[in-house]
Amino acid sequence: MRTNLFRIGVGLVATMIAAPAFAQDLTLWSWRQEDKAQYEQFISTFEAANPGITVKFETFEATNYNTILSTALAGGTGPDLMMVRAYGGMEAIASGGYLESISTETVPALAGFAPTAIAAETMRSDSKIYAVPFASQTQLVIYNKGLFDANGITEPQTWDELIAAAQKLKDAGVIPFANGTATAWQNETVLFDLTSSIMGPAFNDDLLAGKADFTDPRFVEALTKLKEVSAFFPDGFIGLDYPSAQQLFSSGMAAMFAGGSYELATFKTQNPDLDLGVFAAPGKTADDPKLVSIYYDGGYAMNAKGANKEAALKFLNYVASQEFGQAFANSLNNISTIPGVTFDNPLLQEVSELNASAIPYIFLVNFRYGEPPGSVLEQQEVAKLLGGQTTPEAAGKAITDGLAVWYEPFKK
Repeated sequence: MRTNLFRIGVGLVATMIAAPAFAQDLTLWSWRQEDKAQYEQFISTFEAANPGITVKFETFEATNYNTILSTALAGGTGPDLMMVRAYGGMEAIASGGYLESISTETVPALAGFAPTAIAAETMRSDSKIYAVPFASQTQLVIYNKGLFDANGITEPQTWDELIAAAQKLKDAGVIPFANGTATAWQNETVLFDLTSSIMGPAFNDDLLAGKADFTDPRFVEALTKLKEVSAFFPDGFIGLDYPSAQQLFSSGMAAMFAGGSYELATFKTQNPDLDLGVFAAPGKTADDPKLVSIYYDGGYAMNAKGANKEAALKFLNYVASQEFGQAFANSLNNISTIPGVTFDNPLLQEVSELNASAIPYIFLVNFRYGEPPGSVLEQQEVAKLLGGQTTPEAAGKAITDGLAVWYEPFKK
């Protein structure tokens, strides 16, 4: 009996030594409902390396996520960890004191991130970082290689070649571009997918330096070119919503989709047999830089009033690691922001190379910090332009006048 009691006692002591002093249960909120299975795998890897810490991944509808998150944080019921949208979306939450700032001291891996990625998660008023950036997105043209080959079309090198290719496809009974604009934000994406090279590499810098606004001839010409190429969108495209446009492309009925790098995984899921290619929509001449448009999608942040900050900080260091970045790229087919990540998917590798010649996704990156947001103004004016209710010149002036309410350089 004594022997058995001794063995039980030794076992209890060993268990106490091996187990953590106390369990820490974290919650992680996200709008990425479609990535739940992958995130649960990421979390399993983290939990295996950090005994005693568990992470519960909870997702919410994307459109209402910002409101749900800010309401919960204001009420003291928010999560320990959260995915936050970048730029103005992050600032809206951080400015309320709801996010814990981080630095290269608390998350050393941040020192290797691109300055533009860090800027996306930095609040302008205090220059502090509030999230670990998680992905960059690229706006470009995705195309069906089989349809291009069948119609003797190669990647266009000039704007006229792009229009000629679209006309050739249309004459052959193929929808040139699958895009619709009934879903409001598509009015923003198609502009930068198709006309970044028309705007040119210096336009964004001139905007920020106060040397230009959206009445600038470069932006007006971009709107003009968008109106021109919209003739090759599907019939009734103004009433065509985003999921329906995706289906037109993935079904093989359309040859091109003006969209983001985030579309690649979706299209392959919808139709694994698609042979996809990507290119930057060209400028007016073959010598003009071929530019894509890029932005950072969001970041991982921690609750400033969370009860388990030490454990939450361990998770932030995990999602800043190259190990995580590689798993992220491989399983989600997305461009990780983490330095040193390679891409097994050759299309992602091509996208990463196109990113070397890029302009920012201007309205999201620079003009979502006030009311009315630049994206809302742009989406409204492009919808009117494509619907024949305004001109490129009037649209550029309306965007400029709307931003002048809060953006000092545009105030007269």
